[in-house]
Amino acid sequence: MEYQDFINAVATRAKVSTDQAATLTSATLETLADRISAGQAEDLAYQLPEGLDDHLRKPPPLSGRGEHAKSFGLEEFVRRVADRPAVDRALAGAGVSAVLTTLREAVSRDEFDNAVAQLPNEFRQVIEPVGAGGRQRRGS
Repeated sequence: MEYQDFINAVATRAKVSTDQAATLTSATLETLADRISAGQAEDLAYQLPEGLDDHLRKPPPLSGRGEHAKSFGLEEFVRRVADRPAVDRALAGAGVSAVLTTLREAVSRDEFDNAVAQLPNEFRQVIEPVGAGGRQRRGS
């Protein structure tokens, strides 16, 4: 999946402009990078197009390995996305759902499943079922 295809899919799912979709995508991916292990975030980033991959990559911490994810649920995840600069708070929930669903289509099934396994079950409720957006995910 190319960068613009990803943004267009998010825009369609969240019913927002492509500019809003790009902002929601970067905020969601950066928050996801805080929530999952650095190694898993890197694995996802490797499969994303240029322009999206960097949002999952964090600079190494000054001390320690920094491999461990911060633990928080879906409500806190959405709040953190909403608190990012330029994010319309009213769109954060729909944006998170749209980005995670599009991410599922953009990366391999194994990588997506490995990332989601690090999240509480409530995250699965906001990810559209396979085929709901009319696309198949890679590796299905």
